[in-house]
Amino acid sequence: MSDEDEDLGLSDVEGEEDTLIGDGEDEKVQIPHLTKEIISEGLSLLCRTGNRLAHAFVKLDLKEKGLNDLAAISSYIHIRFLDLSKNHLTDLSPLASLNQLLWLKVDSNAVASFRGQPFAGLTYLQWLSMAVNRLTNLDGLAGPALESLNLTGNGIQRVSGFQTGHFANLVTLELRGNCLDTTDGINLPNLRRLYLAQNAIKRLEGLEKLERLAILHLRDNQLETLDGLSPGMKCLQYLNVRGNAITDEKALHSLGLVSKTLRTLVLTGNPLVETSDYRFNVLMLIPQLERLDKDPVSFEERTDARRTIRELKEEEIPEP
Repeated sequence: MSDEDEDLGLSDVEGEEDTLIGDGEDEKVQIPHLTKEIISEGLSLLCRTGNRLAHAFVKLDLKEKGLNDLAAISSYIHIRFLDLSKNHLTDLSPLASLNQLLWLKVDSNAVASFRGQPFAGLTYLQWLSMAVNRLTNLDGLAGPALESLNLTGNGIQRVSGFQTGHFANLVTLELRGNCLDTTDGINLPNLRRLYLAQNAIKRLEGLEKLERLAILHLRDNQLETLDGLSPGMKCLQYLNVRGNAITDEKALHSLGLVSKTLRTLVLTGNPLVETSDYRFNVLMLIPQLERLDKDPVSFEERTDARRTIRELKEEEIPEP
């Protein structure tokens, strides 16, 4: 990602290496502090600085460097693209001075909190990935310009921190593989894509606020019903609830609330799918569905469903 060009004469903080003993191993693992030499090796992409008066390297790759300390990075204020994946980082506060950051990847580290609100002042940061860390909540997280946020594989138990004012531009949110038991707390009316697979979600709540959501992915959770889907979800086109605990068509009645827009539904892996007529029952609720599980809806299936719907409506009309 972004970093200062050495020709600009910016100073760096050089640190000593710490020697740690690996878990249950005799072999010593070297975990270095970040140094000028390590930074220099990862620099690329020479560009004009923001004021157009000089040039600096704006891309810095520091993945798999064994780092546990970022202090030296704070003076590299022109960094725009930064990869810190697969290190041993716990503290991201030195990133607060990198106010030109656009893209940041901190996957596979040991970050447990957003103490110090390291991203609050990063007004240009649009893409952030912190998959496989040790986060349990989102307190202190802010991203005024964020468009994509990946928090897959943490231990997040609640998402009450997602409020419109702090994430007004967020369109893609990935929370797969966490510890959520509800969808409540995601108050993001501009969100387009939401990935919540592999949690422990039992209740669909607060979804009426997701007015622009097009993709909702809930695979491998603990849903027994789709109650909670809302007519306020005016743009929902794709819904994946594969591998949940939905047993009968009564649990699907809420699908009628999003029937005008829904085009793809994935139900594979639910007990309901074992019944022979489940496709027909689904199409009775959403006759315009284009794909159910892996298979496109055939012309014959759609015609049969619409004919039955029409006949049922005719039966409801009282004779003069």
